This record gives sequence, structure tokens and C-alpha cells, in this order.
Amino acid sequence: MNKKIVLIGAGNWGKNHLKNLENLGFLHSVLEPAPEIAELRKKEFPYVRYTAAETDILNDPGVKGVVIAAPAAQHFDLTRRYLSAGKDVLVEKPLALTVKEGKELQAIARKEERILMVGHILQYHPAVIKLKELVDAGELGEIRYIYSNRLNIGKLRTEENVLWSFAPHDISLLLMLLDGAEALLVKAHGGAYVNRGIYDTTLTSLEFANGVKSHIFVSWLHPFKEQKLVVVGSKKMAVFDDVSEDKLKFYPHKIEFDGQNIPVAHKAESYIVDFEKKEPLKEELLHFAACMETRGTPKTDGKEGLRVLEILERAQASLRGANRAG
Repeated sequence: MNKKIVLIGAGNWGKNHLKNLENLGFLHSVLEPAPEIAELRKKEFPYVRYTAAETDILNDPGVKGVVIAAPAAQHFDLTRRYLSAGKDVLVEKPLALTVKEGKELQAIARKEERILMVGHILQYHPAVIKLKELVDAGELGEIRYIYSNRLNIGKLRTEENVLWSFAPHDISLLLMLLDGAEALLVKAHGGAYVNRGIYDTTLTSLEFANGVKSHIFVSWLHPFKEQKLVVVGSKKMAVFDDVSEDKLKFYPHKIEFDGQNIPVAHKAESYIVDFEKKEPLKEELLHFAACMETRGTPKTDGKEGLRVLEILERAQASLRGANRAG
């Protein structure tokens, strides 16, 4: 792979892609239509080629792939154009804003024989990969319940609500840990406290076909940052805490019944689970580049992105229903 990938969008998250693509030697150029953002990035990365002309990228046979880090509302149109132009695409989450759009992108990728990958970055986090290995090995026993909190006080978006901004990460993790189990029930409620009609806090409950239940709590209105996933198994409990230095811990608590058949919790000391330290975004980009070279199917391909979209759309419909009187 040698300078064949163009970055589309160099904003807050795009700059992280820019740094990694440049360091890996994959970066062809950056397409950034906003002059103020382009000027800012030129000061940080002066040796990178910048352009605001999309036709230059679409018509350049030397550009084999693109990374789309534009706002979510642009994901569908941009991905459709670049797939149709014969480029492989890594698009940040969510894949699109409707299931219908997601299916159309999948169809185009199949027709054009292009790679379509979604930026569900936590699937490339080494702590999550280790957690999945141990879950599959039966270390936690039978999975009973999973919950996830993704909370912060920070940038409040106006083009998408917190469900679509934060929850794709957690939905993707749930589907990975549960091997894509079907979600039989999706319910959500929340509140729009800052901008009317744009939810800044949501709680989504899910029940899966394998009997596992889960909830996802996301919010922009929280006093501190929290990114925590808890997996409750019949043997042990696991905590993935992405803001902690000790990112993966296991708790071998046991629940036993006494002589009167009353359940009693026996707490045990937690222990840290070691894993190979790697940067998730770098691993994600390496995976995209490898799929471009081998024509392999990405771990987070369009099909996986569509499953996440389906749950998001059901949660959004539940939000509307739950907050409607009558």
C-alpha cells in the first residue's frame, strides 16, 4: 500500500485519520472543502496535499480508496459517489441514516466489487479483541446481561442526536460479543433538553434471541466522561473501561444458595487482564488497507454496518413513540 488513500474530511475526528494515514504512508491527499479547516491542518501537516475539488479524487485512477470522516448526514451521498467511481470506502459510523440507504450502499459495493467498511473502531481495540477471545473460550460462562454507558459533557451536535452519534459503537460491540444474535426487542426513551427535537440523552433496552438482555445509556449531559461496558456471565463478570488505565478487568464473583435456598453473593478480588497494547484507529486503518490489497471482507463490513443501522432505526422509532402522548 503506497499513498493510495484519500481522506475525505479533516475535522475533529478526521485529523486523527490524517495523522495515522500519513504515518503509515497510505495518504494520497486530503479533500477538505472548508477553507478554515484546511488551513488549520496545513499548519499541523504542511507536507500533505490538500484539495477542495472532488472531481480530482473521483477521476484519479491512482486513488484506490477513501476514508470518509465527514458529518453523518453526508455519509450516504459521499459513500455512494466513491463506490460508484470504483473506490474502496471506509466510512465512519454510522454507515448511513436509514436502513434503506444502507442497503443501497451494500448493493452498489457488490455491483462494483468494492470494499465497504464501517468505522466501528472498538472492534479493533485490543482490549475488546481480548474480551471476545475470553468470552468465546467460556471464561465468563454463559452470558446473561450486558450494559454499556457512553457518557460525556462535550460537543453537542445539531445534525444528529446522541443515539446516532454514540450508540453505534455499543450496538456494534453487542453484536460482536453475541455473534450477531437477532435483537427481538428494541425499546428506547430519552430527552431533548438542549435543542428541541434532538435527543441528548437516551436509554435503549434490548432483548436478543439467545436470551441475553442489554441496555445502552448514552448522553451528552453528564458531569464526567464514562465509556464502560459490563458483561455479566454465569461464572465471572468483565468490565471494559476505555477511560481507565486498567481497561479490562474480570470479577470472579459467585452467587450461591444457602440452606434456605436464598441466593448469597460471594465477592472476589478483581484482576486485570493483559492484552497487547495497540492503537485502535491505526489497527482499523491497517485492516482497511489489508482488505484493499487482498480483497478480503472487512470485520466491520457493510453487512455489519447494516445490522447496526437496523437496531438504530428501531430505537429511533421507539424514541418517537415513547415520547408521544396519547
